[in-house]
Amino acid sequence: MLLNKISQSFQKYSDQNAFCIDNTYYTYKQLALAVSKIRRQIEKDCSGNQKLYGLIAFESHDFYTYASIYGSLFAGVGYVPINPKNPLDRNNSVIQQAELTTILTSKLDDRVKELAEANHLHVIVTSELPEVKIDYSLPNVSGEEIAYILFTSGSTGVPKGVPIQRKNVDAFIDAFFALGYKIDENDKFLQMFDLTFDFSVICYFAPLVTGSCIYPIPSEGIKYANVYITLEEHQITFACMVPSMITYLRPYFPEINLPELKYTLFCGEALYDDIAHEWLKCIPNGKIINAYGPTEATVFCLIYDFDPENGKSKTFNGAIAIGKEMENMKAIVINENKKLLPINEKGELCLSGPQVTPGYWKNEEKNNESFFTLSTNGEEEIFYRTGDLGLIDEEGDFLYCGRIDFQVKIQGFRVELGEIEHHVRNFTNLVNVAALPVQNNSGTTQLHLFLENYLGDLKELENYLASKIPTYMVPTSMSSLPLFPLNMNGKVDRKKLNELLT
Repeated sequence: MLLNKISQSFQKYSDQNAFCIDNTYYTYKQLALAVSKIRRQIEKDCSGNQKLYGLIAFESHDFYTYASIYGSLFAGVGYVPINPKNPLDRNNSVIQQAELTTILTSKLDDRVKELAEANHLHVIVTSELPEVKIDYSLPNVSGEEIAYILFTSGSTGVPKGVPIQRKNVDAFIDAFFALGYKIDENDKFLQMFDLTFDFSVICYFAPLVTGSCIYPIPSEGIKYANVYITLEEHQITFACMVPSMITYLRPYFPEINLPELKYTLFCGEALYDDIAHEWLKCIPNGKIINAYGPTEATVFCLIYDFDPENGKSKTFNGAIAIGKEMENMKAIVINENKKLLPINEKGELCLSGPQVTPGYWKNEEKNNESFFTLSTNGEEEIFYRTGDLGLIDEEGDFLYCGRIDFQVKIQGFRVELGEIEHHVRNFTNLVNVAALPVQNNSGTTQLHLFLENYLGDLKELENYLASKIPTYMVPTSMSSLPLFPLNMNGKVDRKKLNELLT
């Protein structure tokens, strides 16, 4: 159980560093004290009635924000991270869907005040709570209780909630350590992610199991530069990154030498063979791990150890294999009729097992679309449809073959193109709009927006989108066409639109 392991680390590694934030170190004892303060306040505040607390996740990582994550779980409640830099409408939707009445914040700035006032929220300023004695005890809650809810992009313009239960997190942590990577109290973990992004979960949970130290990147400056500086100056040994991060670092590869970096774990986007080979030269004593998994399966659930020297360098269209299922997880490939496909045949990748969410938050329609029951090996199992194309080869390794629908990954975040198009239609009153992914010269995925016969100001449209959706979802380029190409069914021909981008 995760919390039991963290509680043991609080006691065993009391004098060791748990966090290094902006070059300030915090010990496990300091973390345990902060967690206990927050826990006590929540227990006093909710009296068992509130099951979910909002958590203001500032981009400038701070100690009390992380302490609030653990404090919530030890208090027996779940947390819902909210980035105050996201548009107010979007955050209001998250708060209303989760039915939040209280938020935890490390500081009370104007953005938090606006959010609290708009939603009549009770605010707990975690950095100002009174001191208490450390409480190492575990909460009396079941594994079915929600640990956290992450809200991802929704095709209707409304974010959809993915609740992850405590037993899902426990299963993920157990499966991760069952992989056998050598991690102990001397390791140093990089944390480069927004806390609303599921890949952050491994970065702030796994290290505390082993007594390791977590190094969130500085908030000011250029992100990729801060990643490199943190890797080098602090001699990071375990780094979780999205592949686009090393795309930005690629021009500097000849100067990068990170002999202390033992593991680089990539997830969130396809990892391509050419850049992975180049990155290996930067980490002379390190290994590359390619992981796969949607938010709905608790961070990731398939693993491939990329090891070209020993013949482990399988690819599909240049994308490195996503490997085999982690402990107790099951992956299958099906056709449009939900029939199992044989090896080397492409179909939809579906997942089952203890890491999979019980279903979307209060969204029965989406649940009916995304989950189904299938009998495999004589047992009825519930599977989640990822929307990803994949295949399984003769050795039981899975390969990622792209998206089935119009979801794309931008900076590691999953984006529904339909959500962007929804807001564009609302502003322009146009029927035909299309957001399409495009690769820039550095290999990073960006978005281009096509509009049919739009005579308005594109800058005004861009500003409107920035008020409705996160920055990474706003198209970086836009253009208007007199008429959209149509296919034989009378639908917008996205393939032909895409050809205009090449």
